[in-house]
Amino acid sequence: MTTGKIGVTTENIFPVIKKFLYSDHEIFLRELVSNAVDATQKLRTLSSFGEYKGELGELDVRVTVDKEAGTLTVSDRGIGMDAADIDKYINQIAFSGAEEFLAKYKDTANSIIGHFGLGFYSAFMVSKKVEINSLSYREGAEPVRWSCDGSPEYSLEKGDRTERGTDIVLYIDDDSREFLEQARIDTLLRKYCRFLPVPVISGKEQEWKDGAMVDTDRDRVINATEPQWMKKPSELTDEDYLKFYRELYPGQDDPLFWIHLNVDYPFNLTGILFFPKIKNNFEVTKNRIQLYCNQVYVTDSVEGVVPDFMMLLQGVIDSPDIPLNVSRSYLQADTAVKKISSYITKKVSSRLDDLFKTDRKEFEQKWPDIRIFIEYGMLTDEKFCDAALKFTLLEDTDHKFYTLDEYKTLVEPSQTDKDGDIVYLYTTDPVAQYNYIRAANDRGYNVLLMDGQLDSHFVGLLEHKAEKTRLVRVDSDVLDNLIRREGSRSVDLTATQRNILTTLFSSQTPEVDKAMFVVSFEALAPTDQPIVITQNEYMRRMKDMAAMQPGMNFYGDMPDSYTLVVNTSHPLVEKLRDAATEALASKVEPLEKTVEDDNAAIEKLRAEAKDGKLDAEAEQRTSELTAAVAAARDEQTKLIKEYATTQPVARQLIDLALLGNGLLRGRDLSAFIARSVELIGK
Repeated sequence: MTTGKIGVTTENIFPVIKKFLYSDHEIFLRELVSNAVDATQKLRTLSSFGEYKGELGELDVRVTVDKEAGTLTVSDRGIGMDAADIDKYINQIAFSGAEEFLAKYKDTANSIIGHFGLGFYSAFMVSKKVEINSLSYREGAEPVRWSCDGSPEYSLEKGDRTERGTDIVLYIDDDSREFLEQARIDTLLRKYCRFLPVPVISGKEQEWKDGAMVDTDRDRVINATEPQWMKKPSELTDEDYLKFYRELYPGQDDPLFWIHLNVDYPFNLTGILFFPKIKNNFEVTKNRIQLYCNQVYVTDSVEGVVPDFMMLLQGVIDSPDIPLNVSRSYLQADTAVKKISSYITKKVSSRLDDLFKTDRKEFEQKWPDIRIFIEYGMLTDEKFCDAALKFTLLEDTDHKFYTLDEYKTLVEPSQTDKDGDIVYLYTTDPVAQYNYIRAANDRGYNVLLMDGQLDSHFVGLLEHKAEKTRLVRVDSDVLDNLIRREGSRSVDLTATQRNILTTLFSSQTPEVDKAMFVVSFEALAPTDQPIVITQNEYMRRMKDMAAMQPGMNFYGDMPDSYTLVVNTSHPLVEKLRDAATEALASKVEPLEKTVEDDNAAIEKLRAEAKDGKLDAEAEQRTSELTAAVAAARDEQTKLIKEYATTQPVARQLIDLALLGNGLLRGRDLSAFIARSVELIGK
């Protein structure tokens, strides 16, 4: 027997490996099984080159739990090692045997997994001692046994193994005894090794007998050695893809469609990406896509490998060209990753374009489920956005679908304003905004349905991409203002009438929580509603985006801004105007004259001031006039408010408009009902 110290190629690397190298201790099992698969694949390669002429026999990897002995053993029948191999590959840490092997057989050894040379030492994270029992494939080789207790010292002696291959025996630490439970080991093997190219055997198949599950004499094979993504698309049917999806994501609805990735230049990449049905209230999930390296599970944190918007997809990506650190848990950004990301984006957009061109009707049926994915992609990825402009659909309130070019052609003749801008009207709630939609349709206007979670952002993108185009929600103003024409009607109100009606309607508008109202006047058609409530487009967009984006709380905390648009051409409003003018004009006009004269006097005093400063006498006179103006205005407001309380029709018209917008609630709604009954009875 010989003893020695492990040669570390980096100072103090051994304690780092033992304690800190891997972010998750369970990764040791993947590393050891991967090494065993490497050894098996190497033997197959040597045999194919004629450098190994013996019988291959059954090539598999076995993981054996011995709870009584406190050991976990990973066994293979691969190339094995002799004393020189152990000294080179085990005692000299950070020398990767796989790298040397790949250099020699780079054209045919694509399935070699390990690239790092440190995987074996992950065993010490859970072990108080590790043994290697191995016999090399070389003719005349002697078996060897290597042992180390986690310190730099090791022992190496002649072993007693009689079959080619290697056993790695882990004597599990007391604080890691979870890895002596068969169920725990099986769970880890299914997670990390379920698609390895060599059969991985762990325990026995079970069957139900005498009221309990019992072991049979049949080995339990954990993995499928030929996963679907390693096959050619021509070899697979739709049912094959669906079966694979159900294995990956049991209990979920079947996907809408899928994309089979298969490229070997300028990088190696295989995989299958599925389009799941995405709920409208989606959250970007980081663990939908699994990353593999030559069929070894690496991670489900694929940020950087695929663009953010593709986190909504599910499936598998397998590439030996994605650089990983020694834990295989985090990606390093480099040009290879960027090329792969760009390829995937192009492949996905091409697949969507093909689906649209091949069967538009089916594409339209799937649009509600894929729309949020496409919109998210367009908002976050410029290249995808440019490609998606060809197959992005707009849906109107009649549930008809249009491409962007088709929709422009549809509405340009009727919805172009006096400045030459095409106006796209849209609704976010076709039920709540029904009256506005109907009014627009009655004018011959089309209204888009934009009720998705991302549409508050997407309308801005559409405006940016489409020249001379505005998108406005159908309730953001009266139609005549949304699509302004030449020669629109003018409001026929005197200054006194405007003053009276403004106070009359504003004083009768009930207080609505987190809402602010201003009164304006428009000469709409006599058949239009007497009062229309609109919501400012800019402020509403800001509030909608504030709800989704941190850092925009300023807009989110502001009250909703509404405009109470009074239709001065409506017969009921004309009747109210005439009655109020008759009742109030003689009282209000003298007060208006006082306000006008006193304000003029104030301006004159300020104009005569030297260097902009009033003397004491002028200052006193200005204060008196200002007080008189305030008093006159207060008196005006008081008179009009008192009159307004005698005009239930004014309040009724306001409440009708509020009710139509879902803004009339509680006590105000109850009062409206009682008032309605009273007015009907008159």
